[in-house]
Amino acid sequence: MKAQGIVIKIFPDDIKGSKHQKFTLKLKSGKSVLVIHNIDIAPKIYDLKVGDNIEFQGQYQWNSQGGMVHWTHHDPNNKHPIGWVKHKGRVYS
Repeated sequence: MKAQGIVIKIFPDDIKGSKHQKFTLKLKSGKSVLVIHNIDIAPKIYDLKVGDNIEFQGQYQWNSQGGMVHWTHHDPNNKHPIGWVKHKGRVYS
């Protein structure tokens, strides 16, 4: 999935197991999606704020809350397409 949205909520980093940065985006369609960005593999977005515009590419997985996007980074094992998050002109992969 490749799309863009506005940050509407930022969650504390998940530091159990692989570390992940989590935030919810409101897409142009009006739907929301949870982005789960692995910060053990890709850099963390330190200056992320509610209201920021984000572009991303990753693997979408539907759930009853609207869905989530993960694999927003390169795959060290080359089994998944390269994902990324773009914030303020910088690409995090």
